[in-house]
Formats: sequence, structure tokens, C-alpha cells
Amino acid sequence: MQRNHRTTKHLVYSAVLLAIAIILPMITGQIPKIGNMLCPMHIPVMLCGFICGWPWGLAVGFIAPLLRGVIFGVPPFIPKGLSMACELATYGFICGIMFRSLRKNYPGTKEVVHIYVTLVVAMLAGRLVWGIMRYLLAPLTGEPFTLKLFIAGGFATAIPGIIIQLILVPILVTAIRKSKVLYDN
Repeated sequence: MQRNHRTTKHLVYSAVLLAIAIILPMITGQIPKIGNMLCPMHIPVMLCGFICGWPWGLAVGFIAPLLRGVIFGVPPFIPKGLSMACELATYGFICGIMFRSLRKNYPGTKEVVHIYVTLVVAMLAGRLVWGIMRYLLAPLTGEPFTLKLFIAGGFATAIPGIIIQLILVPILVTAIRKSKVLYDN
């Protein structure tokens, strides 16, 4: 009975985080350059991975940009939507699997260290996946995708979003885990 209750909670939290991932860019995207720099869809997906685990984080990450594209027309499916779907799925997957692995294998380490290590690895892996997808999809759009564009799009313009993620995600994960809203906290 407890397992079914936990699965229901994960489903509800994932649905709420998916909704936030879809709506949050509307708030930050009023000025497109600022919205792109803040990476607003990333935070709910990362939280989903940390809170609900890798299957939920992966699913929410993959679905969010595609569903947003279907509903609002942005991001366009190719190349942005599909690239973002793979990138965000990577964030959700790594945040879920690595965080639980670190907690299990290094129980004496402070949890905030687990959160930061997981977050940095997820951010790097997600951006790498985004770059690979953009490179693979470039022939379909006729737009070249160079190393310079990868560094600019994946890192340089995203610096404000990266900083916000490094500050906000650990605070939110710690607060949610301390609240014991999930049984597996």
C-alpha cells in the first residue's frame, strides 16, 4: 500500500513540475534574450529528478519542451525542441540516478555535497547531449553547428541560468527533503 501511495505522490509531483516547466518560460520569456539566459525549464526538471527519481525526471525532461512546443509553438520541434528534450531528459535522469547512488554509497558525506556533485555532472552532461543533438540535427535545418556555437549556446549565454540553478536547486531540494513530503527522503 505504501508503494502505491509513493508512486501516486511521484506522479502528482511530476505533473506539477511538468506544468511549472511549461509555464515558467512564459514568465521569463517576456524578453526572449533574458528568458533564454535563465534556462527556466531546467529547474523543475532537475527538481523532479532529485525528488521523484530518474524515471520521473527523465520523462518530465523529455516531455516538457515537446509538449510546450505543441501547445505554444515554442520551441520549434527541430532543432530546438528535440535537442532540449534530450538535454532535459539527461538532467532529470542524472539528477535522479546519481543523487540516490551518492546517498547510498557515501552515507557519511553531507547531503549538500551529493546535491552539488550531482547537479554539476547533470548540467555538464545535459549540455553535452544538447550539443550532440544540435550537431546531428544541423543538416536537417541547413544551419551549421560549430564548436563556437556550442560553447556560446551551451555555456556563455547560459551563465545567469547556471548561477541560478547552482543557488536555487540545492536550496529547494534541501527544503523539500527536510519537509519529508516523500517517504523515500
